[in-house]
Amino acid sequence: MGSPAGTLFEVSKPNRESAIRIDSCHEVLVADELTLLRDGLAAIIDSTHRYQVVAHSSDGATALRTIQHLRPAFAVLDFHLPGCFCLDVVRQIRQERIDTKVIVLAMRCDKRSVTQAFKAGVSAFLPKMAPSNELIRALDRALEGDTYIPSSLGPGDPGTESGGAEGDVMESLSPREYQVFSLMVDGVRAKEIASRLGLSPKTVDTYRSNLMRKLDIHDLAGLVKFAIERELTSLR
Repeated sequence: MGSPAGTLFEVSKPNRESAIRIDSCHEVLVADELTLLRDGLAAIIDSTHRYQVVAHSSDGATALRTIQHLRPAFAVLDFHLPGCFCLDVVRQIRQERIDTKVIVLAMRCDKRSVTQAFKAGVSAFLPKMAPSNELIRALDRALEGDTYIPSSLGPGDPGTESGGAEGDVMESLSPREYQVFSLMVDGVRAKEIASRLGLSPKTVDTYRSNLMRKLDIHDLAGLVKFAIERELTSLR
């Protein structure tokens, strides 16, 4: 049973038979706020007998500490982990020269999010609606040292971004401002954003004001229209 949100990471406790299997498998950490999702991902990954989930985390800060402690071969992270933004986790482990390869799962897969994820150093980016074999394919490709993005997310190099002046406007947003932006345009209320990110509602309001000022947009409807026109949201 997965650990509740906010608790320390849970490390799998294999019996003697499974311990033999772990020795020949690549260790994986799974991080998602939802226990059922973590358990489902672990079941898919463990069924391969090539990869073994050895730890679960429910928030970004705990995921980072777990990676620093266990240094697993892989980490499968939800894009919007509470407590510490997923890409901040990736940047930190890259700065510390930790070799853990990161697979990011997201409900929404706009071009900006995908591009920023690969710039941060992830090995694969998958929509949560992808079939289970896509996750295994991503792990296999990452194991070979390649990056992976499913064809459903469109062609092109995931490490590059086009957009001219529009792209420059988005580049003015800080990682946290962009995270608040992406949740807002998906219809998440400020109070829920604060809860998900471990911030106060006042801090979320400050990020919202700053990003709308930078984008020269003055209401939520304008923000959503801006995001749809630039394919920065899964809404159409």
